[in-house]
Amino acid sequence: SAEDKTCKMHCYESVVNYLSCGMLLAGLLHLINHRKAQASYGRHMKPTAPAILVPARVAWFLQEMPALLMPLLLMHLSRQYSTMGRAILLKTFCLHYFHRTFVYSLLTRGQPFPLSVMATAGFFCLLNGSLQGHYLLHCAQFDEEWSADYRLVVFYIGMAINIHSDYILRNLRKPKEIVYKIPAGGLFEYVSGANYFGELVEWFGYAIVTWSLPGFSIAVFSLCFIGPRAYYHHKFYKEHFKEYPRFRKALIPFIF
Repeated sequence: SAEDKTCKMHCYESVVNYLSCGMLLAGLLHLINHRKAQASYGRHMKPTAPAILVPARVAWFLQEMPALLMPLLLMHLSRQYSTMGRAILLKTFCLHYFHRTFVYSLLTRGQPFPLSVMATAGFFCLLNGSLQGHYLLHCAQFDEEWSADYRLVVFYIGMAINIHSDYILRNLRKPKEIVYKIPAGGLFEYVSGANYFGELVEWFGYAIVTWSLPGFSIAVFSLCFIGPRAYYHHKFYKEHFKEYPRFRKALIPFIF
């Protein structure tokens, strides 16, 4: 369509490819560098606490916000983007980060974050929001008749799993309580990192429905970042709780 041609003219394809490949490389480097230790926040906080800590709610809010604001800003600056495919996928991407920014962050009962961890996460969200927003607005090609199909269902199933699992985790603690307990219910009956499993389903669903290098890059980065963390959560449960079910052994170690 004429609209697609107009949008294509504004597509910085080389920048999209470089950023996507950079995200893939960053994910693989993180996977290599964190084989034996995890980023220092939450239950994996190092004994020697950093000088500056940020309350968990503030940290999550500030670090997730750029991934929501950048697509919205790009949508505002772009006068033409309204094919059905672009509109649906942009709103789907923004929905995830709206929840993380305005719901998850305000309800979390996690421990304070080191400022460095929050800043790194915020920088990643800024790049990811810019990359996905620009790609969907100006580079992605969809037929005028394109509409949500079964592939998008995978994303929403993952999101539902993630939200429900976060609800279970959040209600393990009383307000201001910091002890760790074994989660139960939902997919926690089958996987020890059900919240992470749900988020991975989300992003791989997003990659499938966009069928793009930027979509693939966020899915792989998520796998490399939260996969090892899920594995170490599982290891934490086994080491600290003798009653932890032994049948929960890793068919896929970074998830179960």
